[in-house]
Amino acid sequence: MLFNSPEFLLFLPIVFGLYWFVTQRNLKAQNLLLLVASYVFYGWWDWRFLGLIALSTIVDFLVGIRIEEAPDKARKKRWLWVSLAVNLGILGYFKYANFFIENWITAWDSLGVTMHASTLQVILPVGISFYTFQTLSYSIDIYRGNLKATRDPVAFGAFVSFFPQLVAGPIERATNLLPQITSPRKFTYEQGRDGMRLILWGMFKKVVVADSCAPYVDMCFDNPEAFSGSTLILGAILFSFQIYGDFSGYSDIAIGTAKLFGFELMTNFKFPYFSRDIAEFWRRWHISLSTWFRDYLYIPLGGSRVSKPKAIRNVFIIFLVSGFWHGANWTFIVWGGIHALLFTPLFLRGTNRKNTSDIVAQGSWLPSPRELLQMGWTFTVVTIAWVFFRAKSIPTALLYFQKIAEHITHPGIHRPSIFLVALSLLLCIDWGYRKNSAFFSNTPRLMRHSLYGLIVLLIYACYQTSNTFIYFAF
Repeated sequence: MLFNSPEFLLFLPIVFGLYWFVTQRNLKAQNLLLLVASYVFYGWWDWRFLGLIALSTIVDFLVGIRIEEAPDKARKKRWLWVSLAVNLGILGYFKYANFFIENWITAWDSLGVTMHASTLQVILPVGISFYTFQTLSYSIDIYRGNLKATRDPVAFGAFVSFFPQLVAGPIERATNLLPQITSPRKFTYEQGRDGMRLILWGMFKKVVVADSCAPYVDMCFDNPEAFSGSTLILGAILFSFQIYGDFSGYSDIAIGTAKLFGFELMTNFKFPYFSRDIAEFWRRWHISLSTWFRDYLYIPLGGSRVSKPKAIRNVFIIFLVSGFWHGANWTFIVWGGIHALLFTPLFLRGTNRKNTSDIVAQGSWLPSPRELLQMGWTFTVVTIAWVFFRAKSIPTALLYFQKIAEHITHPGIHRPSIFLVALSLLLCIDWGYRKNSAFFSNTPRLMRHSLYGLIVLLIYACYQTSNTFIYFAF
């Protein structure tokens, strides 16, 4: 089920009403309702894959108890490996089986050996990378002693399948979400208001920004040889905003929806296109994934506490694995490698933590010329890397850059007004939000309500169909 579909507009108020008016006094009933609603939400896409979520849930629920009860670390580790093998095995089969088969065949073909093998007819389950990492964090945290295993299968099932963030994050840690599920919730006006505001803003990002950019981005990337360099540059820039509007829009709707049910999810985006270097960008983009890799892969590898060569190795591992997490294509690995190359100079100079304690234009409404140049450079290199992320293959990405270099003329994309309005509003509100999380609340009521009305009108004017979210493919 899509957040931007008519079905969700019916689903949400029904679940909300049952949750607060029918099951409010019974925590177990509330959690059971969340579990059932989450399975309906996910099964709306394809009910056959509910078995995968159920399998991961059952395995990690039982493994978590076994890890906690194991008398020594060796046995705890063996049970942890059960969780890793099952979850990563499922993920590997459904997401990467064809990739490895195709590359195995290609490798032998390059040596003159014809392999008589065929790819598998595997459908990628929506959101499998997200809920796999979420449930893995539970087993790992129990093994590390950071969390007690739950004995409540309904609460744990609700944690794994919690519908607001099930298919595209944020990737929640059990240490944050599970205690909220096992504790009574109380509806508050403030939380409900903030939730509705986030849902509205997320819908604006998705429908007005991302979906308006999508036709032109598709046109450029599907047939780059047909367009001028300027058109392709504009196409790449529009994709930068499309993927930000699409993914951060989903996160906003997910976080806002969770608030309606009394839950607080982690922030997944903090205005990444206002970053002054690539390290700051990764502290602000897809935060739940980058911190997951930091805590469960980078630090266990030694992080930056090892020798410089090993530390650089760890940096490359993190970025390459992050790229491969996004999809079974060499384009994603190249995308991760580009970010590793951009990050390494900052890491070697020790400036990768430079912009951690402040925001751009701290104490001012406008950035300094230096900050403006830094943001422009960061956005440029991020956009260049996005070309590999969006292209269907590496040759297509290289052709895209070749056509940009060959032929620069006036962009061949018409009707720029919607982009101008949408992107201007997006950047202006994000700029205000970056400094004050209560940006909307602190504006005068008339201005605030006028802005709400404008956003609703833009959503209505731009809505055409229930377009899927980009990160559903990951």
